[in-house]
Amino acid sequence: MGINMKLVLKNVFFVFLFALISNTVNAQKFTTHAVKRGESLESIAKQYKVSQEDILTYNKEIKKNSPLTKSTILVIPLDPIKAEELAAKKTKTVDNTPAKTQQEEPIGFTTYKVKKQETIYSISKRFHITEEQLKKYNPTLYASSLKKKMVLRIPKYKRVKPKEIVINEDDYQDYTVSAKDTRWSIAHKYGITIDSLLALNPSLSKSDNYLAQGSILKLPKLAGSSVGQQQVQLYSSYTVPAGQTFYSLEKKFGYTSKEIMDLNPEIKERGGLKEGMVLRIPEKKIETGVINTDNYNFYVVKPKQTEFSLTRKLGISYRDLLSLNPDLKEGLKAGMVLKLPKNQAGDFEVKNSLVLDKVNLVDSIVVGNTSKVLFLLPFRLDKIDVSNKEDAIKKISSRNDLKYSLGLYSGALIALDSLKKLGVSVDVKTLDNQLDLQKTKELLNSENLSSYSAVIGPLDSASLKEVCNQANKSNVPVVAPFPVKNAMNHNNVFFSYPSEEEQRERILSYLEKKITKENVIVIADNDNKAVEDKIKLRFPEAKIVEIKEEKKNIAINLDKLTELFSEEEENWVFLETNNSKLISSVSSILNSSNTKEVVVKMFTTNRNKGFENNVISNMHLSNLGFTYPSAYREVPNNSFVKKYRKRFGDTPDKYAVRGFDLTYDILLKLAYKNNLFAASSVVGSTEYNGNSFNYIKKGNQGYYNNSAYIMSYDDMRIKQIKEK
Repeated sequence: MGINMKLVLKNVFFVFLFALISNTVNAQKFTTHAVKRGESLESIAKQYKVSQEDILTYNKEIKKNSPLTKSTILVIPLDPIKAEELAAKKTKTVDNTPAKTQQEEPIGFTTYKVKKQETIYSISKRFHITEEQLKKYNPTLYASSLKKKMVLRIPKYKRVKPKEIVINEDDYQDYTVSAKDTRWSIAHKYGITIDSLLALNPSLSKSDNYLAQGSILKLPKLAGSSVGQQQVQLYSSYTVPAGQTFYSLEKKFGYTSKEIMDLNPEIKERGGLKEGMVLRIPEKKIETGVINTDNYNFYVVKPKQTEFSLTRKLGISYRDLLSLNPDLKEGLKAGMVLKLPKNQAGDFEVKNSLVLDKVNLVDSIVVGNTSKVLFLLPFRLDKIDVSNKEDAIKKISSRNDLKYSLGLYSGALIALDSLKKLGVSVDVKTLDNQLDLQKTKELLNSENLSSYSAVIGPLDSASLKEVCNQANKSNVPVVAPFPVKNAMNHNNVFFSYPSEEEQRERILSYLEKKITKENVIVIADNDNKAVEDKIKLRFPEAKIVEIKEEKKNIAINLDKLTELFSEEEENWVFLETNNSKLISSVSSILNSSNTKEVVVKMFTTNRNKGFENNVISNMHLSNLGFTYPSAYREVPNNSFVKKYRKRFGDTPDKYAVRGFDLTYDILLKLAYKNNLFAASSVVGSTEYNGNSFNYIKKGNQGYYNNSAYIMSYDDMRIKQIKEK
């Protein structure tokens, strides 16, 4: 269902106008309070002039009418006026958290006058200090937000010049990076940590994991060998400590008790393991085979992890882990890079062959983190006469750019409401770039992009490229909400919409795993011959149906098609075209051919607009179990839909759903890390109402969402296929 245009005009459009006039959505302000002896929730609420419910919202660990524990740190929400009052009274925020290691004291201070639209984050980055250090010496920032012309004390710290690493060339060798190498695969191969890799190769970026093919790295020589050779150490000696058991030996070295006893017959003679006994333990060969992302995934050991917690998380026995990573016999150390089988499953996600710990973004919110986001979309205020509702509705209905923008923004507004209830503080500014490059440049000239945490939009490629160029100077991420037609190479852009190629790869990989003896047939027009070749590459036995294309007609030979059908196996027919007439004709032919004797299923690797034409029978598609990749899935009647209906009076369309999901995802990641680049490197796949996101960094070309769905028509409904 589409958005009711009258309701949109009344609600979304005028909400947008209000936002445009006011420019920003005010962020929630916070302070903290350390509970003192004898204090209650009621007394604290009165002190800060807020309700008890407000405090409970941001402090889930306490219950109403329950006594408070002394020194508990509470987050107190404040509106801007009360925050100013608190700052004026010089109310001091108390922090009774356990003492940390002694902080470095500043060697002096300087002053700085706040400029328009600056944030705590941008100022702290400017002076190379933390946000907490800035707040510590400017206590009013705990209770009130930054204001233009506010004078801050900036601490200055002694900067110690790092010592240069002196490398003995005899101990190191050059390594040429191949196409399938990653930092983790190389670190594992040479038995070093990622930190060591960065220290040996200071030219490598510390802000991302990019590794250029053909680049030369400095790496330690493998003990007693060079790359491509093998070294065999027959045995090592091991002295048995007190309390040693065969079970612990098996875990430590990966050999069975029988294997150890066969090599050490004195164990049997002396009646078992004895303290001080020296055992012969077979050494593993140095692994010098190909170690890359085709063969393995990699995991970086975290501090305080144990053998038990690690094997449970990775879903692998310690013996199997040890056989893949012999260095583990020396003990588990933070920073170690471990190798895992490619098909290993466990309580983790895999991204670029790196195993990531699962992150629940809602549970990982840092209350008090403030982000600032710019929406730059074509609302076309230059083309719409707001005083003439009939004309405005007509233009909204006829302009796709306006339909996309209003849908996206209406969903974003629901996301902002939902985030506010979670305690996420966001400053939002919304601008109309009128789908015009020159207007975009004018708007950018009046904005300080360095003050923003992210920019969402614009929609047109020319304006998007300009925004990326400008934002890249301040390392600000730019999010493209919809598909981008023209190629762009900017390392700060997030392509949130999975590309056609990504979607095509998803369904071909899925079907490649599912196929047994099916009869594959491909019908592709001249514009899709490259796609036909890709399908043939995956399914070499596929049969090709020729299409007759004339100026006013396009068709297939029915007799030749039916000759290709099999009665013994299912017939999988790929239809690759943008022509709605051909789609209608082929789906009708396939439907009539689909009988008890001849089973036909229809697929495509690109469900484009041609498939959305009304001349195509949904009943035929349903009968054929039509299956295709999609960036979007159908949304059930959930809480988001209910909130949207309550606010705007109608069911959200796919653009509104995308607006909610995209905004919610970006702002949750900013609330978690306060840096979208950093968050995207450690957060795997996220999924919301109708969209999922999993950003993969591709060199200097930006971040690409490789998350898509496989959808199928079934009993006149479109359902998501759950991939195993």
